[in-house]
Amino acid sequence: MNIHMNLGENSYDIKVERGILKKVSEELNLNRKVFVITDSGVPKQYAQAVAAQCKDGHIATVETGEESKSIAVFESLLKKMLELGFTRGDCVVAVGGGVVGDLSGFVASAYMRGVDFYNIPTTVLSQIDSSIGGKVAVNVDGIKNIVGAFYQPKKVIIDPDVLSTLPQRQISNGLSEAVKMSLTFNEEIFRIFENENPWDNIDKIIIESLKLKKFVVEQDEKESGLRKVLNFGHTIGHAIESDTNLSELYHGECVALGMIPMCSEIVRQRLIPVLQKLNLPTKVSCNPDAVIEAMSHDKKVKNGKVTAIFVEKAGSYVMKDMPCDELKAGIELVREKGE
Repeated sequence: MNIHMNLGENSYDIKVERGILKKVSEELNLNRKVFVITDSGVPKQYAQAVAAQCKDGHIATVETGEESKSIAVFESLLKKMLELGFTRGDCVVAVGGGVVGDLSGFVASAYMRGVDFYNIPTTVLSQIDSSIGGKVAVNVDGIKNIVGAFYQPKKVIIDPDVLSTLPQRQISNGLSEAVKMSLTFNEEIFRIFENENPWDNIDKIIIESLKLKKFVVEQDEKESGLRKVLNFGHTIGHAIESDTNLSELYHGECVALGMIPMCSEIVRQRLIPVLQKLNLPTKVSCNPDAVIEAMSHDKKVKNGKVTAIFVEKAGSYVMKDMPCDELKAGIELVREKGE
């Protein structure tokens, strides 16, 4: 399936097709120097399959994990491109999950003030969410995505076949974002999580999630209004993720925790069993004060308040301007007692 992202001069296509990785040169302009960025957690054959189809392909492998989204790694990749003689007419291809996509896109946006960027996401989370929309960034001082840009890819290639090598925890981690989008926009998809096996419906979940994000990004490319809805679960989730004592938690797991306080009681009673079905956490040992402190550094906070997304009824949302301190009560809903 082809999904067209209509963003004027920044428009691009998202191609979803099983087995497309083996013929990616038919979809992308690889007849030039290509910098393929991947990480050590991605099966090597995926980046190698792309490089083998390039006229002049070079693979750079960073360490897996958020630590690679740093200024130091960003700089090292730019230096490597310079050393290899990359020009403005060449391109960067991300082959990996959200970390690789965010980092690679930022590298592409900065090298010679911008070279072509293609994204080939290999995790559930990146296929349904982070690979489209143009947000690229690195972390600084433990604050996620605080330095970055809006830089749209030229094309996104999604091959659901690559998900077969993922461990179950990574699959659940990604499906958390699909739950997020279904709760805010599409109750029919949420019912799949409630009543069916999500993995048996993975292609439909990916495509419908992409359509939802496409709709939002087309209305609000740079997050001045509607796109804030995609932050459902992220206000508290990002703050939990920034807590170094909770570094073993994945992004989607933190989002799962972050959604629970931002729902009405009736929605929460439906959400928690879905999260448990997906083996996502519903409680965490945390220091509420530390979480609030991390939240205060979030780039979405203005004058001590954050526009938080709240779900009163599945398939819909409201925006609420809330002081960070008011969110402390919500954190208590997901805190393991006895702390």
